[in-house]
Amino acid sequence: MVIIDVLRATSTIATALFNGAKCIIPVDSISRCIELGKQIDGITAGERDGMIAEGLSYGNSPFEYPEVFIKGKTLVLTTTNGTKLLHMALERGASQIVTGSFPNLSAVCEYLVQQNKHVILGCAAWKDRVNIEDTLFAGAVINRVKEHFDINCDSSRIAESLYNCATPDLYEFMKKQEASHYHRLTNYGLEKDIRYALTPDTANVLPFYEDGKLVI
Repeated sequence: MVIIDVLRATSTIATALFNGAKCIIPVDSISRCIELGKQIDGITAGERDGMIAEGLSYGNSPFEYPEVFIKGKTLVLTTTNGTKLLHMALERGASQIVTGSFPNLSAVCEYLVQQNKHVILGCAAWKDRVNIEDTLFAGAVINRVKEHFDINCDSSRIAESLYNCATPDLYEFMKKQEASHYHRLTNYGLEKDIRYALTPDTANVLPFYEDGKLVI
């Protein structure tokens, strides 16, 4: 299963690991994030509704985790949608979980083709409602790997069609369509985050969930 939360959990996960984080521990609550961070002397980070969550040291922006800061460290992360979906997948027995975003698009696609197994592209969306950016990423993956898979799912066709309409400028497409998360993050002054999260292969590693941690 591929966990997708483009704005911004899975973009931040890929970036932190690309910049040398030892691992990332995704948790589904703020209290657990704080508790675990104290136990292992890790960096506690996360957001609720797009802002740094109360009680945590850092947020969910990929720009908060440059190599000079994150290299060799453990990040304990909780987010509104992405880490929640990951734990839902675990509860439902997902055997393999990776995280995907535009910054690691190629790594995800290469892995899926190499594995040649049934795939679920899980869009975290926004509080259980469909959003544009996660659907765009799912469409981008489908566009690249479809020759290697049998696809008989209308939602997959819709995602690819949306992606084809959005290229070559995903940011302008989000803006033109007045995407809800575009407005939400823009209102917080996070246009830079949006542009980065929609740029392919800037942190091209494959975060793989293993023994409670996301590692390369």
